[in-house]
Amino acid sequence: MLKKKEKYNVAVVGATGAVGLRMVSILEERNFPVARLLPLASARSAGKTVKFHGEDIVVQELKEDSFKDIDIALFSAGGSVSKKFAPLAAQAGAVAIDNSSAFRMEKDVSLVVPEVNPHAIGDIPGIIANPNCSTIQMVVALKPLHDLFKIRRVVVSTYQSVSGSGQKAIEELRKQSLAVLEGREIEKNVYPHQIAFNCLPHIDEFLDTGYTKEEMKMVNETRKILEDPTIEISPTAVRAPVFYSHSEAVNVETEKAIDAARAREAMAGFPGIKIVDCPGKNEYPLAVDGTEKDAVFVGRIRDDLSTRNAVNFWVVADNLRKGAALNAVQIAELLLRRSNSS
Repeated sequence: MLKKKEKYNVAVVGATGAVGLRMVSILEERNFPVARLLPLASARSAGKTVKFHGEDIVVQELKEDSFKDIDIALFSAGGSVSKKFAPLAAQAGAVAIDNSSAFRMEKDVSLVVPEVNPHAIGDIPGIIANPNCSTIQMVVALKPLHDLFKIRRVVVSTYQSVSGSGQKAIEELRKQSLAVLEGREIEKNVYPHQIAFNCLPHIDEFLDTGYTKEEMKMVNETRKILEDPTIEISPTAVRAPVFYSHSEAVNVETEKAIDAARAREAMAGFPGIKIVDCPGKNEYPLAVDGTEKDAVFVGRIRDDLSTRNAVNFWVVADNLRKGAALNAVQIAELLLRRSNSS
């Protein structure tokens, strides 16, 4: 349990990366009660600065003893870093909120989306896992449907932005797009194929089943978060030539009777969801509109024409905010509320 304080010492591991920078800015935007911010990164990035409440704070090198007197440590520096340093943070008395896949499926580690399963956080959390970005936005939309109608099966196709692969992927899309438009030869470094003006049905490594690790994250994490191993999930993860925000086409089949109207009503009343669904006015969730927004946007809600008790919808969210940094900060806010109520 996080001890009750007026303000907390917060470390951000991977503070100079795309998600780490957003963690810092979101802490400021949401007026998180920070006594001391400690930005941490590799030796290569140490000495750089991050801005917090108008102050330039020097980034320190991440070391084994970095977490002395730290209350909350937000991690976004990759699985290998998390595996080594998140347990050290917990041993030093901090709560480590980890954005990598290192601990998500560990039995004793909570996998949390605050709108969906805040109760999953234990009394002595130690390490709390942030789910995969594509999982987060989907389970926010699925939760109200599962509560009311009991989900049997989900078929999902994702259209994920290149920012999910990091800054180098953003630059690769930009350079390739210019090269195509100018008739020059493209260069491929991040992805095995051209991403500009193209879609790649390939995110993460392929497994023997023919599915990728990214796809199986959606299967396993969704079942853990919704606390229902019986939900059948069929995923296809696609990388799209978009800079920011992930989009998903979702088909949900339920045990109880459902239709588009009831699904829309259930999702409209759920925290974190914003319905954008007026096809007659060409209004539906767009990646460009979801960028730098906190909400999960849902639209194109309609009945499945092929079977009963099923609906289709389209989900968009900023993968670097709700899909990563914001969700981590919201978990930290949950811890604060719990400490204040104890």
